[in-house]
Amino acid sequence: MNNNDRNAIISVYNKTNIVPFTKYLINKGYNIYSSGGTYKLLNKFLDNDKIMRISDITGFPEILNGRVKTLHPAIHGGILAKKNNDNHKKDLDKHRINKFDIVAVNLYPFEQVLSSGEKDPEILMENIDIGGVTLIRSAAKNYSDVLVLTDPNDYQDVMTNWENIDNKMYAGKAFHHTCQYDQVISSYFNDKYIYKTYVKEHKLKYGANPQQKEAIICRDISKNTLPFTILNGNPGYINILDAIYSWNLVSNLSNLINNISVASFKHNSPAGVAYYTPLTDIQKKAYFISNDTYNNLSNTAIAYIKARNVDPMSSFGDFLAISHKVDVCTAKLISSEVSDGIIAPEFDVEALNILKRKKGGRYIILEGVCTKPQTEIRDMHGVVLVQDENIKNLHMTDIPDNIPDNIKMDMILANTTLKYTQSNSVCSAYNGQVLGVGAGQQSRIDCVKLVKRKTEIWHLRQHPKVLDLIDNFKKGVKRTHKINAIMRYIDGEFASADEYNNWLNLFSKEPTYFPELSQKDYLNTTTDIVLASDAFFPFRDNIDVASQFNIKYIVQPGGSVADDIIINACKSYGIDMVLTGSDMRMFLH
Repeated sequence: MNNNDRNAIISVYNKTNIVPFTKYLINKGYNIYSSGGTYKLLNKFLDNDKIMRISDITGFPEILNGRVKTLHPAIHGGILAKKNNDNHKKDLDKHRINKFDIVAVNLYPFEQVLSSGEKDPEILMENIDIGGVTLIRSAAKNYSDVLVLTDPNDYQDVMTNWENIDNKMYAGKAFHHTCQYDQVISSYFNDKYIYKTYVKEHKLKYGANPQQKEAIICRDISKNTLPFTILNGNPGYINILDAIYSWNLVSNLSNLINNISVASFKHNSPAGVAYYTPLTDIQKKAYFISNDTYNNLSNTAIAYIKARNVDPMSSFGDFLAISHKVDVCTAKLISSEVSDGIIAPEFDVEALNILKRKKGGRYIILEGVCTKPQTEIRDMHGVVLVQDENIKNLHMTDIPDNIPDNIKMDMILANTTLKYTQSNSVCSAYNGQVLGVGAGQQSRIDCVKLVKRKTEIWHLRQHPKVLDLIDNFKKGVKRTHKINAIMRYIDGEFASADEYNNWLNLFSKEPTYFPELSQKDYLNTTTDIVLASDAFFPFRDNIDVASQFNIKYIVQPGGSVADDIIINACKSYGIDMVLTGSDMRMFLH
């Protein structure tokens, strides 16, 4: 800081920290020029002959009830003059203008007054700052000679780093301050324009693909922080999308059903979702959980097991979201699976340490909540799309009383899952667990067929022959290989003798044949499955396929010209259908 010119202008609406900062400047030998309420405050607490009115320089009083105070050549000449410009020096000397090298200014609170609900245009207009903005812009333009401060939180930094002050950085903050200020005012006068400002927060590992190396997380300037903290690992672009979608799903679902909820996400759609309900003995074995292990599990851990075992092949390398605190036993289960990351509201200390060791210390751990904005904005190739968020939810009270409560819960589970699944999408659910998700298909019937196959596979993994197969694996076969082998057993098709022999080599003895007829008989033993669709069914073929895998209940918006045909098809198969209405559509793109 050059102390040859010791003049500062201090004129602030927000007077936080201004008295000790002014005292500091006076002790440094500065003359302080101020106006209005700032002058009165400083003179009251400091009572120093170094504090003077701006009108002492201008020779002109404040006029128009304070609307004009600092708009004067004697002020702006002293701010804009370059120290190393001889012509500027001559002008200052000729007109007896003081050189200023510090300007501390902040502005009338237009945004705060507007946000308070004030409607009176006269009051709002009186909160549009003119002189303050002009002072800030003048000082910031001449930052090489003038320090401009607009944030009361910066005064202490200036005092602490007096010998190493970065004037350009503070000028940048000043221009940003006036930019934000003008955007709010502009929006008030004309709603044609939408202004959004983002702050760079974190460089990502890469974008959607490794060759897309420039990828960052930005924060909306209106928010003080990101809604989550990166506790471990360096996430990529898709990891963050999965974290946001999955967290919103489990948070939404948990609030609706008042239960612990878990989601396993892959590529922006859920591979598995579940809330806590106890596992059956058959499910324990199918999910490789011994009774001794199960008896020591928390409800959170059991909800995780259910979500991860909807479609364990698709969950390979997933991103997890858990609605509640992650405890130690849940962390131990996660540590044994192939997974990329997790988001949760909090972690037990030991649980966090367990997860931090995963993937050689590279496991991605996010703590916090990814709340959805009131307005969603997407910028693609110069085209910006804006929409309000989808706040619709299916509640217990939306479902007819003749539907059992446990089925209502599964309807909410399936419908909420679709809210965070890439469309077109269809989902089946049973006893607090999603069974199959058909996502991102152009044809709805293809979604239903996908769900049919995934639902059948989920059931067949609990078939007595498959449970016997689990006991027949050789010692040391990894869980992932066991799951893949079971899927091949259910499919019953091998591309070559080599593939079949490699599969056989996993077992202590050759598995018995798993006939298709035996599979069909077993699939017919499970009823009360719920099917949900994110939009209406356009043709009855969807219902025909649904009947083939024991769908008993359907929840969908309706609104198709074929609704009557769909309703009659459901009646013919004994399927109870709930139509939520066209304003309950759950498309996501």
